[in-house]
Amino acid sequence: MKQVIRRGLKEIIVDEVPDPALLPHHVLVRPLYSLISSGTETASIHRDSLLSEVADNPSHLRKIWDVAMKTGPLATFAEVRAKFTEYAVLGYSGAGVVAARHPTVTDLEIGEAVAYGGEGTGHGETILVGRNLAARLPEGVAFQHACFATLGSIAMNAVRTARIELGDVVAVIGLGLVGQLVAQLVRLQGGVVVGIDLNGHRVDMARGLGADHGIAGPSALEGVRALTNGRGVDCAIVAAAAKSSAPAQHALALCRDRGRICIVGAVGMEFPWNDMYLKEIQLYMSRAYGPGSYDASYEKQGRDYPLPYVRWTENRNMEEFLRLIAAGRIDVRPLITHEFALDDAPQGYETIFTPGADSLAVLLRYPASAQADPVAAFAPVRKVATPGAARPKERVEFALVGAGNLAKWEHLPNLRKLPGVGLRAVYSAAGVRGKSYALRFGAAYACSAYEEVLGDPQIDAVLIASRNQHHAPQSLAALRAGKHVFVEKPMALTAFECRELCAAVEESGKQLTVGFNRRFAPYYRQLKDNLKRRTSPAVVQCRVNSPGISGSYWMADPAIGGAILGEACHFIDLMYWLLESEPVSVSAYSLPTGKADPIGENNIVASFHFADGSIGNLTYCTVGSKTSGGERVEVFAQGVGAFTEDFKRVGVHKGMRTGSSKIWPDKGYAAQMAEFAESLKQGRAPAVTVYDGARATLGCLAMMAAAREGVAVAIESV
Repeated sequence: MKQVIRRGLKEIIVDEVPDPALLPHHVLVRPLYSLISSGTETASIHRDSLLSEVADNPSHLRKIWDVAMKTGPLATFAEVRAKFTEYAVLGYSGAGVVAARHPTVTDLEIGEAVAYGGEGTGHGETILVGRNLAARLPEGVAFQHACFATLGSIAMNAVRTARIELGDVVAVIGLGLVGQLVAQLVRLQGGVVVGIDLNGHRVDMARGLGADHGIAGPSALEGVRALTNGRGVDCAIVAAAAKSSAPAQHALALCRDRGRICIVGAVGMEFPWNDMYLKEIQLYMSRAYGPGSYDASYEKQGRDYPLPYVRWTENRNMEEFLRLIAAGRIDVRPLITHEFALDDAPQGYETIFTPGADSLAVLLRYPASAQADPVAAFAPVRKVATPGAARPKERVEFALVGAGNLAKWEHLPNLRKLPGVGLRAVYSAAGVRGKSYALRFGAAYACSAYEEVLGDPQIDAVLIASRNQHHAPQSLAALRAGKHVFVEKPMALTAFECRELCAAVEESGKQLTVGFNRRFAPYYRQLKDNLKRRTSPAVVQCRVNSPGISGSYWMADPAIGGAILGEACHFIDLMYWLLESEPVSVSAYSLPTGKADPIGENNIVASFHFADGSIGNLTYCTVGSKTSGGERVEVFAQGVGAFTEDFKRVGVHKGMRTGSSKIWPDKGYAAQMAEFAESLKQGRAPAVTVYDGARATLGCLAMMAAAREGVAVAIESV
């Protein structure tokens, strides 16, 4: 399908990408029209120089530094350079017809007309939309008008948040798209609208659409005082976009004592404390479309909020805005200034940036708009070839499954460096991201259907870096399709999955390795070297602090393993590898469970007993400070004490102290990938096997059971 893409920092192109895969609680929509959000979208198009962008947004430097501390200077440089060609999706508001629905969606029919929204939906010929972000079109609403539903719900949420009452005098500062819609909604709510903008034409438009008053120019203070007998407005809604705090401070000046300010636009928010205090101003922030915004359980998992408790959700705001259009209470027609065919999207964006064009709402028109039945012509394409150099015939060909940061920062750069190894395909449910990775790392094609990878006879191995709950089923399918597997931890989430994978490896004759990179990190190898010649049991102490795995972050969810199955499995494998002895039982305690945050199941202290008499302690927490150390592992045996911390420091005590440290950590990713590739070439088992993956999962399951039951639990063996 064709998709509008930002390539690099500022170039807008239309490119062919795989159609998105249909996910649970989602529908596929064939758009007829979509709306370019001139504020939000153009804010992500960096037309100034890179130095200017960094100067205006110092937080970018912090992001670069964070990447550097994780990957080192060379990888960071490569990542920064890649930003100049990387693909990004633009757009989040449109209207079309439902072309496909997941079985979990039962209240929308194929062919129904809907408006859609949602971050990442984009401008493309096929759009993946969560059910709660698709709203039916009332009879008589044109698709050109329905594609305003997302911006309309943003405006509606702002008006609700501002608590407008009958007779309130409301200043709407900034009369772009959202401001124009806010002004109309305030009027419907019974407020007296004062539209304010630097652009006189937009002020006139607001008056024509029902605003009671309009003021053009840099200052509206005197005009507002005259209109309100010197009192000031009851409420100021800031719908402007500015890097400075000038619009917000202007709103403060316009408000009466104990007035209200509602921020819906992206503006600076530095207020004079004394003025805010003396006026006792109430400040409100309006978040996106309304309740449900940024809640993955609502937007992606289809969990609606009960109407008696949350009357106006994202979806209900969208539906109400469409009803107002159908009833003629909201008029969006005068807002449409330009319309372009999808192929001409770059010209549409250029129009927005051209001051003389006087653009407001710019629509994109899709080929489906000219079809009598857009669904009948729907034939999703799940594989798109990418240009590349000639590929050697004799080499181990990999396919990436799951286009995330770990693959981008570690696995794919490491694969590219290996002789006799290549990347043939990138599979991602998001077609744009898959194609971006394929172009960057030289894959032959990108696809959004896993079956394309499984059925490709030229693919020897799959590199699975998807979300935890997909690891086992994707690995099992690959083994049964005759592919070798490199799967990120955890290999599996249940004992049944462990047994299935072990059996599949035996039956297929293919190899499976798990991303236990610590076995290959230099400083952890030093710890192991110091335990090799021990003649008595040893003690291992692992302390891990992962405050990032908390709250609504998907990896924190205990339903899909949480931090313990997802991350603590590393340290069960590590202790086994260091001691070369099987863990046989475990006792554990966790923080109180059943809480949203901190998630008790993710905070565990456990003691393991090993077959050779050794003992190991694991403290895993997500409640610590981000400024404290991440992980520290200590080993003690007769006459030996050694430790390593955060892959950066190591110390060994054997009568006299020795130690070393490094700035850039070596986490062992490159060494493990090289070892796995070499094992495939030589036809031998990899250093980390399917049984190592099973041991780690079973150890985690036993640890969590011990914490729940308050007793020591035996660790199951495969």
